[in-house]
Amino acid sequence: MEVIDTGTALSVPVGGATLGRIFNVLGEPIDNLGKIGLFGGAGVGKSKVALVYGQMNEPPGARMRFVQAGSEVSALLGRMRGLAAKGIYPAVDPLDSTSTMLQPQIVGEDHYETAQRVKQTLQRYKELQDIIAILGLDELSEEDRLTVARARKIERFLSQPFFVAEVFTGSPGKYVGLAETIRGFKLILSGELDSLPEQAFYLVGNIDEATAKATNLEMENNLKK
Repeated sequence: MEVIDTGTALSVPVGGATLGRIFNVLGEPIDNLGKIGLFGGAGVGKSKVALVYGQMNEPPGARMRFVQAGSEVSALLGRMRGLAAKGIYPAVDPLDSTSTMLQPQIVGEDHYETAQRVKQTLQRYKELQDIIAILGLDELSEEDRLTVARARKIERFLSQPFFVAEVFTGSPGKYVGLAETIRGFKLILSGELDSLPEQAFYLVGNIDEATAKATNLEMENNLKK
C-alpha cells in the first residue's frame, strides 16, 4: 500500500455518522468483522463513541483508543482487567454493554435472541462464581455445571486474533462475519459442542476453526500418551 506523507498528524473522521461504529486506522468500518459486535454497535455499550483501532507498539488489549469530538483519550478500563488477566482479547465484557442498537427491530430477532442468551449464560456464570470459589464446581447441579462450561467456552470464543497483534502472537489475524458469529454462539448454547475442550475456543476465528482445533488438541494428547 502506498504511503503518503501529508505533513500532519494522524486524523480520523468525527461526527454523528461515526458514533457507535468501529473503524480501522484507515477509516474503514469493521463493525461486523469482530465477534464482540454481536452485542450492538461497538459492543462496548457506548452509543456516543467511535472506536478506532491502530497499530501500537505494545501487547494487544493493553490500550484502547476512544476518539470523541476530535480528542483522543487512551486509558485502561477497570472492567477489562478481569478478562485481560485471563489473556482474553478483545477484553470487553458483554455484561457491561448497554448498547441502544441491540434491539430486535434493528438487528433482527435471531441476532437479538442469540445475544440475550449469551448474556444470560454469562450472567448465571458470574452469579455462581462465589459458590464455586467456596464449595467447588462439584457442588453445583448438573444444569449449573453445564452452564459454567458453556459460559467458559463463550468467554474464550469471544476472543479473536488481531491483525495488529500478529507480531506478538505469531497467529494470523481473523475477521469473523456476523452470521458466522451468531452460528457459533448458537452451537455453543445448544450443547452440540459440549464435548469440545474450552481451550479449543480460544483465539480462533469462526466456530469451524474451534472444532478443527479440538481435533488437533485431541491428536496431540494421544501422541503424548
